[in-house]
Amino acid sequence: MKVVQINTAVNTGSTGRITEEIGQTILANGGESFVAYGRKGGNTKSVSIQIGTSIDHSIHGLRTRLFDTHGFGSKSATIQLVKQLQLIRPDIIHLHNLHGYYLHVGVLFSYLKQQQIPVVWTLHDCWSFTGHCTYFDSVNCEKWKTGCFACPKKKAYPTSYWIDNSKSNYQLKNELFNLPQTVQIVTPSKWLASHVQDSFLKSNPITVIHNGVDTKLFKPIDASKIGESYHLAGKNIILGCASIWDKRKGLDDFIALHQYLQPNQIIVLVGLNQQQIKSLPVGIIGIQRTENIQELAALYSTADVFVNPTWQDNFPTTNLEALACGTAVITYNTGGSPEAIDEATGFVIKKGNVQSLADAVNTVLENGKNHYRSNCRKRAEHLFNKNDRYGDYLKLYESLLTQAVKN
Repeated sequence: MKVVQINTAVNTGSTGRITEEIGQTILANGGESFVAYGRKGGNTKSVSIQIGTSIDHSIHGLRTRLFDTHGFGSKSATIQLVKQLQLIRPDIIHLHNLHGYYLHVGVLFSYLKQQQIPVVWTLHDCWSFTGHCTYFDSVNCEKWKTGCFACPKKKAYPTSYWIDNSKSNYQLKNELFNLPQTVQIVTPSKWLASHVQDSFLKSNPITVIHNGVDTKLFKPIDASKIGESYHLAGKNIILGCASIWDKRKGLDDFIALHQYLQPNQIIVLVGLNQQQIKSLPVGIIGIQRTENIQELAALYSTADVFVNPTWQDNFPTTNLEALACGTAVITYNTGGSPEAIDEATGFVIKKGNVQSLADAVNTVLENGKNHYRSNCRKRAEHLFNKNDRYGDYLKLYESLLTQAVKN
């Protein structure tokens, strides 16, 4: 089995790590794995193919800022990718995030239409069926159901400061993404699956495969040393973790939550940049982004509770990492984030209700970490073990190839 995955990143960030681990699963089962990626690449065991250059990515970004044509730049780079795909002759093409200033979806889908190769498309957000945005729930927009126009999130990622091209983008995506052959849509959450069923992609089969984590790396460990290094001894630790922190990820909510806390309770936020760290109030510790899994596992393990006040999200991997380390999760009722937990492993809070967030934190702290540790770990092992979830992808590939042979 020869599989080519296409994603913005490989082995960095949440979708990049998912792509890498699916590739490793393919290799472990005797297949050939290739990953074509855009702007961000880490060490990978798959054969890697970088799409475009930093100059190309910058030009694509500029076109997006001015003309709102995100996903329709990088034409030459995508033509080169297609040439490489023709040489590889993959059995399966597995798409992930196609946005990210690195790909021309028109060129790519014209190739897919001609080749009629089985396609799996894992949607990590909503960009594939909107005219502009990756998420729309923060503004309660439903234009994507019938046709986008006058986008209320034009200045949100992928930002356009000038033209609103959402109507044309929506129409082009509708035409391009509905291929004559079956495209197997995969969503990591039931929440996103329900939205796809209301979109122009609804004619494609949709299945839910939750994200997975390495439960051998993310596990409860002795984290006393990391507690000492950040002067956390004797404190109740409230942890937050994100690749990029902004209002969407709940940074403002953490700052508001800080006002409700007792002196012995401290917030630790992982993934901040230097400027954000400098602007934090006393009582919040900021840590820069790290790709060090051992350090992340230690932070999850030392935390008394993991808080994820995200305002728009699909199925955050950070929730799963916290559970695997035996730490209870408190999250807003956003997207598929609540699907990670149950009553024995955390709390779901109405979006934006910081008082309820603080009350839930106090409940977890009063009950004690040991009250949740076993249930959290068991839930992660049972539902979110990466070997099981990425094995689901192998089964899906095999069924699609069997079906292709019959046809």
